[in-house]
Amino acid sequence: MAWQRTQTHFLALPSATLWEVLRDPGRVPEWNRAVAKLEPHTRPVVAGTSLDLVPAGNLIGPIHARTAPQAVVTRVEPGKSMTWRQPQPGGHLLVHLQLRDVPGGTELTQQLTVTGPLSAAFTETAAKPIAANFAENCARLYTVAGGQTAKNLRIVIAGGHGFLGSRAAADLHCRGHEVVVLTRRKRADSPYQQQLWDGKFQGPWSTTLHKPGYQTAVLNLAGELVDLPPTESNIKLLRSSRIDATGALVDASRAAAAPLAAFLQSSTTAIFADAGETRLTESSPLPVGAAALPQMTGVAQPWEEAAAGANTEHLHILRTSLVFEQESPLVDRLSLLARVGLGGPVAGGEQWVSWIHLADWLRIVRAALGLEEHVSLPDGVLHLAAPHPVRNQDMMAALRARLAPGPLRRFFLPTPAPVLALGARVLRTDPALGSTGRHVTSEVLARAGFTFEHPDFETALDQVLG
Repeated sequence: MAWQRTQTHFLALPSATLWEVLRDPGRVPEWNRAVAKLEPHTRPVVAGTSLDLVPAGNLIGPIHARTAPQAVVTRVEPGKSMTWRQPQPGGHLLVHLQLRDVPGGTELTQQLTVTGPLSAAFTETAAKPIAANFAENCARLYTVAGGQTAKNLRIVIAGGHGFLGSRAAADLHCRGHEVVVLTRRKRADSPYQQQLWDGKFQGPWSTTLHKPGYQTAVLNLAGELVDLPPTESNIKLLRSSRIDATGALVDASRAAAAPLAAFLQSSTTAIFADAGETRLTESSPLPVGAAALPQMTGVAQPWEEAAAGANTEHLHILRTSLVFEQESPLVDRLSLLARVGLGGPVAGGEQWVSWIHLADWLRIVRAALGLEEHVSLPDGVLHLAAPHPVRNQDMMAALRARLAPGPLRRFFLPTPAPVLALGARVLRTDPALGSTGRHVTSEVLARAGFTFEHPDFETALDQVLG
């Protein structure tokens, strides 16, 4: 069974500049840390050139170097594309890199394909590591190819090593903006500036909110992951990790020499808890009393309120729905359920799922920063959710249709609420993450003229799983 993954990223560089790096496979380790060596036997590289491929890793690298046949370049289209092939028993790993000129720069598309009877094993050991962290790899490529931070807007990202933060950092870096990541632990392989902080108190990091000659914006995504049992202590941790970090950023903005250009405060559509059939927009009231679940409304509402008073020209509250993207933990978990026959409706399946494709999430972030032409977003709450929510049962059916082996597309196991509660206890997570639902859309984005690239779930899923 073949496996394939196609990924595309924008870089604000001419294709000819990027080609100077991509034309030499020997430079791949400079920007893709999953490859320790990809050395061509001859230069210039042409179709038929042999390659010595050594994957990164103390175990897989030496094994591959001793046992695998040489890779070979199968096609070169100068200035545009290169394809190389690594033979494997009964099949191969094929890597194709394609450049396409677009307004303002270049789109790089990377497509990996694995075929053969052992494709499942080689997908996990060879293909997925090369495909992983594509956005961050593009950020490294941008720097290796000579990309500069040529724009006068710099963005400080709290939570920049998380799923959304890392994608936002790569997107903005590759567009020529200076990115500073606030982190509790620096990463040696990060392509961005990093500044240590504890998410609570002022320190040297506070000075990153001002730089002479630049406007500075803050994207605040800091906070503990919500995938925790809803105990009193965990809810307190979820709440404090968000409020403390937001308060520290607000205090630092007040001490800065000039107002921030924008303060983007993360939040969640789960602030509405379990909303049933109610249609929710930015003007909808928040739940109160018993309907305001403490691990949802009780965390998100004070999180939003903590941003009040920031010294900024613009304040946006980004209520994010479920984000779909190829490498997201959410997609990995749902895909696994679909493949093993557990991809039936969850807790009845009638609950609404509000969602958004990562590409649209990034475009809304850029619009809130004033970087999207023809889209001006007002201050205040924004719902980052596609215009067509789906019911849980329809979401799971769409996943089964694309991922489940033949018989399991029609014969599958649902997850009733009691089973969900038991599984959540075993996995130490919150069953309400699967049983509650919300029909959330954005009236603000519609009025501002924002057009979604991925408005429909099934077409978005095709792209995510492509």
